[in-house]
Amino acid sequence: MSAPENRPSHSDAAVIDVGSNSVRLVLYRLDGRAIWSVFNEKVLAGLGRDLTRTGRLSVEGAEATLLALRRFRALVDASRPRWVFAAATAAVRQALDGEAFRDRVEAETGFHLEILSGEDEARYAALGVIAGDPGASGLVGDLGGASLELVPIGPGGPGQGVTLPLGPFSFDGAGRIDAALLRAAAARHIAPIERKYRSSTLHAVGGAWRNLALLHMRMTSYPLSIVHQYEIGRRDALEAARFISQQSRNSLERIEGISRRRMETLPHAAVILETLIERLGIEKVVLSAHGLREGLVWQAMPSEIRDRDPLIAGCAALGSRHPVAEALGKALQTWAGPSFAKLPPLFGDRDGILFAAACRLAELGAQLHPDHRADLVFNQVLRAPVAGMDHAERTFLACAAFARHTATRPPPDPQLVARLLTPERHQRARAIGAAMRLGCDLSGRSPELLARTRMDIKPGQLVLQAEAAWAPILLGDQSSKRAQTLAGLLERDLKVRPMAARPRDLASAL
Repeated sequence: MSAPENRPSHSDAAVIDVGSNSVRLVLYRLDGRAIWSVFNEKVLAGLGRDLTRTGRLSVEGAEATLLALRRFRALVDASRPRWVFAAATAAVRQALDGEAFRDRVEAETGFHLEILSGEDEARYAALGVIAGDPGASGLVGDLGGASLELVPIGPGGPGQGVTLPLGPFSFDGAGRIDAALLRAAAARHIAPIERKYRSSTLHAVGGAWRNLALLHMRMTSYPLSIVHQYEIGRRDALEAARFISQQSRNSLERIEGISRRRMETLPHAAVILETLIERLGIEKVVLSAHGLREGLVWQAMPSEIRDRDPLIAGCAALGSRHPVAEALGKALQTWAGPSFAKLPPLFGDRDGILFAAACRLAELGAQLHPDHRADLVFNQVLRAPVAGMDHAERTFLACAAFARHTATRPPPDPQLVARLLTPERHQRARAIGAAMRLGCDLSGRSPELLARTRMDIKPGQLVLQAEAAWAPILLGDQSSKRAQTLAGLLERDLKVRPMAARPRDLASAL
């Protein structure tokens, strides 16, 4: 068996992020290129709430931050991760007593707290977006408690970033805001960089914007409550931002599912978003759950690991619960991938990646109860914290994983599927699932036996073959039944037959 292609090693990383509003510890499990958050603790300390008034860090906020960091020290020591990163952003960078606070942190907790420059903060936020979506392009906007970082990204990686004092703590940011004054101030700060940072797509990073997206989901009855890669068009984003900016905290608190501690900064975030959309020509806002912390972890990976596709790696890690799983996923891709590549693409240049990712999920339900595994796998894939896919692709893979285990009923949430997938994409997902089921059942989940068969999708026909000596063993009634299901989904006639003997096979038989 070949070495695992996507999981050469396991390692752990810890990131301590000391921000203007919150201090957070995230422990990550790294399965090669796949980044899993396994522990996440946040304290909204408000370290930068007094910056505009005193130029110094909040005394209460500093004490709350140090208390949190002492706890984080104990947690990090207990988990013993390979990498530990501790970074401070705008509040500590701007405060007159920022360096003294850094020294106090090191003396009391042992963490070496790196005070990031505005340019470094922007770059790490951009790297985090790329870690979650390698094909991302446009403009990254990371809104924190004291600042807004903007940085362009594209095929060459991050460009030059800029930091603007547009976080809520730069405006005494608590209580009801004066939207008109804030909008004017934001426009004034954006004006000098407006031409350089114009973009059709904004990748929005930061807790306030994530909560704004969750609120928009509720306003539109969106069926999948996952923020990462959630997209909002220009008109909807402007309508939501203007609505939220006019609400009081009491009004917003009546909405379920939104962080109460974020309510005081949500109207501010809405005004900043509105101004960016209008001044920079934004046509689409894409939310990213990845940001500075993931950027720190991603940059620490070896380059050969960073270059791998996060979706395929994530699905490989998610589906590998059995020793055969990794080899089987690759074998299924080799066996069925060329045939499916002949079909008209439904996701542009993403079809091949999605097919490879789906194959890595073939064994995900192996250890689940057979009566429930299809439903359980559907929900697990739909909501798994795997990077590198948008919501339509996420739903597509969930449907494929579901169809891997059953062809007799619809998926658990047909309304969600109908909203996020076209009928053609849903049918293709079902066909991929049926192909995985066929390959697994005819071979007994053995890559070696699967290699003795061949499947080919031709105009009007689905042809299933096996080596002549193996055809009676591998092409029985069960295999024909599974193949017939796949042929029906592909709207083709089924042909099952032995492979023609090759000249060297005939010679060896004489």
